[in-house]
Amino acid sequence: MIKFGKGVVKCRVLILIVAFILLIPSAISFINTRINFDILSYLPSEIETMKGQDIMVEEFGSGAISFIILENMDDRDVETLEEEISGLEGVKDTLWYGSVTSLSVPREALPDKLYDFFNNKDANSQLMAVIFSDTMGADETMDAIDKMNKMVEGHCFVSGMGAVNTDTKNMIMQQTPIYIGIAVLLCFLVMAITMDSVLAPVLFLFGIGMAIVYNLGTNFIQGEISYLTLTLSAVLQLAVTLDYSIFLWHSYQEQIQRFDGDKKRAMAHAISHTLASVTGSSITTVAGFLALCFMTFTLGLDLGVVMAKGVVIGVIGCVTILPSMILVCDKGIEKTRHKVLMPNLSKICNGITKHYRLILVIFLIILVPALYGYTHTNVYYDLASAMPDSTLSKQANDKLKEQYNMGATHIILAPSDMPARDSRNMMTDIDKVDGVKMAASFDSILGPAIPEEFVPDDLKDVFKNGEYQMMLISSEYDTASDEVNAQVDEINRIVHTYGENIMLIGEAPCTKDLITITDEDFKRVSTVSIGAIFLIILLVFKSISLPAVLVMVIEFAIFVNMGLTTYTGTVIPFIASVVIGTIQLGATVDYAILMTNKYKRNRSEGMEKQPAVAKALGDSVMSIIVSALCFFAATFGVGAYSNIDMVSQLCILLSRGAVISMFVVIFVLPAMFMAFDKMICVTSIGFRKK
Repeated sequence: MIKFGKGVVKCRVLILIVAFILLIPSAISFINTRINFDILSYLPSEIETMKGQDIMVEEFGSGAISFIILENMDDRDVETLEEEISGLEGVKDTLWYGSVTSLSVPREALPDKLYDFFNNKDANSQLMAVIFSDTMGADETMDAIDKMNKMVEGHCFVSGMGAVNTDTKNMIMQQTPIYIGIAVLLCFLVMAITMDSVLAPVLFLFGIGMAIVYNLGTNFIQGEISYLTLTLSAVLQLAVTLDYSIFLWHSYQEQIQRFDGDKKRAMAHAISHTLASVTGSSITTVAGFLALCFMTFTLGLDLGVVMAKGVVIGVIGCVTILPSMILVCDKGIEKTRHKVLMPNLSKICNGITKHYRLILVIFLIILVPALYGYTHTNVYYDLASAMPDSTLSKQANDKLKEQYNMGATHIILAPSDMPARDSRNMMTDIDKVDGVKMAASFDSILGPAIPEEFVPDDLKDVFKNGEYQMMLISSEYDTASDEVNAQVDEINRIVHTYGENIMLIGEAPCTKDLITITDEDFKRVSTVSIGAIFLIILLVFKSISLPAVLVMVIEFAIFVNMGLTTYTGTVIPFIASVVIGTIQLGATVDYAILMTNKYKRNRSEGMEKQPAVAKALGDSVMSIIVSALCFFAATFGVGAYSNIDMVSQLCILLSRGAVISMFVVIFVLPAMFMAFDKMICVTSIGFRKK
């Protein structure tokens, strides 16, 4: 590897030229990579709800429905607005009370329930259903909703997941640059305090920034990425790969002393040492992210691939671009040197190893409530309810609930040749289900008194097209609630008595599938990540006992982190319960590996147990603290600033997890080494005196 280091030093200017040139195609590629704002679209395509979604698009040319609340508007204005909305790109059909009353049908022939469904006299408002030509996460759908929100501002409120996705898109596009700016600023402050140069942290951040652009630029391979991946990938890549830059810097400083100030030679050896050390630790981080790829809910695959790729690119940049910048900017680095402001913490190391029995007792005492809290974490699946009150979608959904007592909307897809009598009977049965506000099919709306041939084709096409007909069910219950899940089960039971090929789809049925799938994903991802990292540690240290010790220590930190949400009464987004443990394990097990390497070296050189552990802790404690504080800085600021609950909660959990892992590694891991030293030496290669 020394040859590689010498090559980098020799070609440092060329490396920087190529690195800057590569930013151009990477930036262009990133700009043209589509961002997906529809979380439910990551459900597996083979489940019934997603198959039904595809049928909606193929047969009806529509994939989403939103209800618009129109306040203080007379019928003539509503009719004019309907014409304008119908003309928008992305809108297939509109349906309101006037769509039916404009027919040459006596008003008294229409059901009162239908009129009451679309009108609220007390609130002086009306409902209009808008059927979009594509899914609720499609660009055309979100553009159409943006335009609708502007048409009658203050009187027109667009509800539904399409509106939620639109608001999410607008917030993400505005806030993501701010997220990165906050993370960069806080990381700089941490490094400026803990390092001996002001310019060096700037070079670190610049080098990592280039690696982030390369990573985002290569996402075109996946076709598109989720908004969650977009917001988290840059922050996480900064937090995770900053360690490698700090390690290179410390190794470089050591080599300068070794080679009497020959900085080129020192950098060549620093690159060699860094590459050898970082490769092992980065593999565990990559393994943690790749474990997410085993999720059936393919958002995990999206995030896992991007982050694993980002770690690899970060390592490459750390041993090529960063050394080149350090050498080129050497004079500036020397001019900005200052005294390190961090105190010397080596004195606490003997105290920790001396009182290891007490630490282990405290560990066992905390483990019980931590494990309880970890297994009783409260999560939510209704993304719409977590939107800020200031967003138009939240206001619309709240008005829909307040004025019309409407929660979720279900869609039934049935054969178009289903007998009218069966269609009406099925709607009657569904109408009796608890919490169903209205169940409407083409046949039930008309009733037996109105012949089908009297109905215009435009209205008929809303409900019937090709081999399928669409039926709408309005529920009083909110998406992801226990009540709506029971309602979905009962409606499914009813529709399957009328035909096995009848499907129930919509946001609530999709979310019910999401609950089941992510529960299984949580178990699978946890098992895969623990198993993979256990195996990597086993191979790296050639030890049977050390993988168990290291994984147990970090898992304890995860239990504490996730368990705190139970005791604070915090309800976290469902995705957090799946990915936080995996990311925290993969990213912070490096702290434990760093100390273990030093502990192994000390024992192999003949040191006794207590001094070997104390010296390993003393030599690594500063690096662990700096690394954890940088991880905390990169994520905490984003979590505190963001008003998108999913992003905020994930970042808060990650930042807290980094700090908890830091304390656990500093206090609990040395205590474990002290308690199990004999077993570790017997079951591991390289721990005995050479």
